[in-house]
Amino acid sequence: MIFPLVRDLAGDGLPVAVTCRVLGVSRSGYYEWRGRPASNRSLADAALTQTIADVHASSRATYGAPRVHAELRLGLGIACGRKRIARLMKAAGLVGVCHRRKRSGSKPLPAPHEDLVRRRFTAEEPNRLWVSDITEHPTSEGKVYCAAVVDVFSRMVVGWSIADHIRAELVVDALEMACWRRRPQAGTIVHADRGSQDTSWIFGQRLRAAGLLGSMGRVASSVDNGLMESFWSTMQRELLDRRSWSTRVELGSAMFEWIEAFYNPRRRHSGIGYLSPVEYERLHTAATAAA
Repeated sequence: MIFPLVRDLAGDGLPVAVTCRVLGVSRSGYYEWRGRPASNRSLADAALTQTIADVHASSRATYGAPRVHAELRLGLGIACGRKRIARLMKAAGLVGVCHRRKRSGSKPLPAPHEDLVRRRFTAEEPNRLWVSDITEHPTSEGKVYCAAVVDVFSRMVVGWSIADHIRAELVVDALEMACWRRRPQAGTIVHADRGSQDTSWIFGQRLRAAGLLGSMGRVASSVDNGLMESFWSTMQRELLDRRSWSTRVELGSAMFEWIEAFYNPRRRHSGIGYLSPVEYERLHTAATAAA
């Protein structure tokens, strides 16, 4: 409708008569439209927009229309269409955090383990398939390194380690946390890239001591660890790249808080029906107990 444009231009100081003449509408029609009460649809859109803004803010301004729609439908019990959500978010200037082009990395070393996954990142129950990797991010003091272990079943981060070095102990500490938290049975697969930390003797020895099976993809193929790469991409765009970091302590604390206070318990994941990892595992546990 052209009348909102007339109102906006008039608000910028242009005479209504001139604006209506240029746009080819009548002044009487404009004033009749301006004096008309808001429709029920407009009032409903305004109320829904406020709820959308609250959901978007609670997601740390990371959710786009699909996850906002999931939060409204699954979390708040509000029935509405995804296209309507997208329209209202666009009108309100609310956007999610988008994907970035992946940066190239160094060529990994040959692997001591064969590929037991072959890009089939699925699991029927928890603690059957884990994926692991390392990421790094700069601060004014220098880089911070984070190793994480993710359970493919629920996308939950079951182990992590944050340090100012990239020695093999970084991935061993993350694996130790995962084993302490989950107590996996013998035979759980741990799939990783071919970095020197994951191919180290100490990491392999820890796998063997815990009864875990090591797995690695082909050389220089990030797709062979695609689920873990997807997790790092999420952290990169929703946390790391959204601001500059002054100290290692500041960034390390933010990584810890993002994983434990947001990603695991709250962030809705499209791969598990827009549930959070914690909620997805809780429902699985309840269903298993009922059966």
